Amino acid sequence: MTPGHPERLYCGVDVGAAATKVVLLDGSGDVRGRAVRPSGVDYDATARAVLADALAAATLPGTGSPSIARTLATGYGRENVSFADRTLTEIYCHSAGCYHHYRRAITIVDIGGQDNKVIHLDAEGRRNDFRMNRKCAAGTGSFIEEIALRLALPVEAIERLAASTDQAVRLSSFCTVFAKTEILSHLRAGVPVEQVARGALLSVVQRILEMDPLGGEVVATGGVVAHNPTVARLLAEKLGREVQVAPHAQFSGAEGAALLARDEPAKGDRGP
Repeated sequence: MTPGHPERLYCGVDVGAAATKVVLLDGSGDVRGRAVRPSGVDYDATARAVLADALAAATLPGTGSPSIARTLATGYGRENVSFADRTLTEIYCHSAGCYHHYRRAITIVDIGGQDNKVIHLDAEGRRNDFRMNRKCAAGTGSFIEEIALRLALPVEAIERLAASTDQAVRLSSFCTVFAKTEILSHLRAGVPVEQVARGALLSVVQRILEMDPLGGEVVATGGVVAHNPTVARLLAEKLGREVQVAPHAQFSGAEGAALLARDEPAKGDRGP
């Protein structure tokens, strides 16, 4: 790149129900900037703000402000990103983002704020099958947030408490409302809050396993895994084998969108 001339970057925007993520790649596929903010209620405004954060991280002294060659949007609020050249589904972008790091057959488990996805890829990165849970908050980040609220704890305390013990209560209900009633019963019976916290994360894992048996090599992504690594460890325990955690797991969808922005020819259609 010539000094003083702006670099052209490729942008992936993942507007989730809970958080909006942006990844900026250069032409070699190297990450030049990434940023995240809570999605809030105005998805387009949030996406623009997160893009500004990522651009600030990508700017090098003396090079000028980078320019965006192409932008792809994905996630729950992808249709609200007015500056995107194209939109693609979360399934498509998470597949691209994970396969970029694991060039082999994998089973992707993405645990987000409002939904879960299980995606099976073959050795060539083609999607064989997928499962998606959108019916309720069971097994998602929202479930963990509700449990934290019921325990009068900041949500980040759930991971700290869960990691401090190897004992967990079993929550028989995946429904957030009924689970909170169960938690009251456990606390009244004197069960340590650490075991309740671990039980909440274990219930997330159990919900995933109800969706799919998770054959093959498992790669975990999403904000829940990024902020609660105990979830990946519990999943590995249940499966009896190692579970990979994708690099910068919360950004897998945005990175996949950025990779596709770089690799795909410009199109006017909406994609798969």
